[in-house]
Amino acid sequence: MQVVWFKRDLRVQDHRALANAAQHGQVLPLFVVEPEYWRLEDVSHRHWAFVAETLAELRGDLAALGQPLIVRVGDVVEVLDTLRQTIGVHGLWSHEETGNGWTYTRDNRVGDWCRSNAVSWMEVPQHGVQRRMASRNGWAAQWDRFMAEPIVHAPAFEPTDVEPGPIPDARDLNLAPDGARDRQTGGRDAAEKVLSSFLKERGQTYRRAMSSPLSGARACSRLSPHLAWGSLSMREATQATWARQREVKAHGARDGWGGALSSFSGRLHWHCHFIQKLEDAPRIEFENLHRGYNDIRSSAPDAERLAAWARGETGLPFVDACMRSLRATGWLNFRMRAMVMAVASYHLWLHWRAPGLELARLFTDYEPGIHWSQVQMQSGTTGINTVRIYNPVKQGMDQDPTGAFTRRWVPELAKIEDRFLQEPWKAENAGAVLGRAYPMPIVDHLSSARDARECIWAVRKGEAFRQEARGIVAKHASRKTPQRRSRKSATSKQLDLPL
Repeated sequence: MQVVWFKRDLRVQDHRALANAAQHGQVLPLFVVEPEYWRLEDVSHRHWAFVAETLAELRGDLAALGQPLIVRVGDVVEVLDTLRQTIGVHGLWSHEETGNGWTYTRDNRVGDWCRSNAVSWMEVPQHGVQRRMASRNGWAAQWDRFMAEPIVHAPAFEPTDVEPGPIPDARDLNLAPDGARDRQTGGRDAAEKVLSSFLKERGQTYRRAMSSPLSGARACSRLSPHLAWGSLSMREATQATWARQREVKAHGARDGWGGALSSFSGRLHWHCHFIQKLEDAPRIEFENLHRGYNDIRSSAPDAERLAAWARGETGLPFVDACMRSLRATGWLNFRMRAMVMAVASYHLWLHWRAPGLELARLFTDYEPGIHWSQVQMQSGTTGINTVRIYNPVKQGMDQDPTGAFTRRWVPELAKIEDRFLQEPWKAENAGAVLGRAYPMPIVDHLSSARDARECIWAVRKGEAFRQEARGIVAKHASRKTPQRRSRKSATSKQLDLPL
């Protein structure tokens, strides 16, 4: 009996662990719902809702191949041990996972159990992240080779008499609804439709429209939750993109598709680049990447500021619109993700961990490797990246010039003229709105940004800081080839990691 343990790889297509297991014996596909995991600070109702939809479709896909998905609720080690005692387990198969600290510890426990019970555990690489990597040199070329390998087709299985078990709902896991009324739908079918519509219809304006929270909602691929939970493999997305690029090139059209697909292809690469950072330095989920920043912010953030930011009640209209939109939809384009995190870190001077957890719960596409790498980058604690302190008023004017997005999510400003929408405190009728229907700004965005910039840059002085920064560059920085540099778009400094 070969148990295939599904984690963040909820598909049958291009599933190498599943295909390899089928060559070694009878397959039992297993997903374990771990209540302890679903009580963590970085998970939420919207995550489970997406996963549950994906599991239901995965169960059907596996049943069509001969054996439906087995779902069990409990500690994974206890579940595996019960299976060993009742039906026997010869081999355990899964994809490698770069998850959070809890899943890392859990996997170590599974490894101990396998060794104690003479069960072989075969972990198969799922995307471009490499374990126990000594150096980033050659990483990009290895990523390209991995993505070019043939897509593995799903095998047929012999059925077992193991009871499939129910897929629990959120109430069973004590997950309270979190207001995600317009969340993306999970499942393989949704993933394929999203990929197809992006590559053939929606993606044409990707390069120029990705920065706007309005146009980006359509122009971005929206594949990120499917990649995060594995209803689509990175190899499938990459090869489909390459195929579309060849098609566009063959037609020779100058209609924006070439640049859009080039930008998107690069961002697929960057997706794994950032996960690699957490794989190589798991501590960045909890600690500053550069230790020189350890004492600049309190680890116990101002609760009132944090709550106002999370609810979208800072008094900075564009920031509040973005946070409210995110709470309702589970998605936000990357530039706006960077801005709301930067405002929390710089203008509100909050330690990145608390707002990072809030965003993790709100992002349907929460991918720990990307998330914590980006949270630190946007908070200025990596020690190697450019410090970008966004002006939230200017961002609102630039990215929402008509005010449509802000007015949709902050209707309290209906009586404020368009010209004062992003700075309502300057409007003649500000006294009738601010402090009544809508809050006054909780900080002065200009002076708070200035203070934050001075504090961040003060830490960067001195040889000790630079020496540690050089070590971080050597271990984590990308190795860009001339070809990759030449394909960078004008917006490449703002990586569209939500895709």
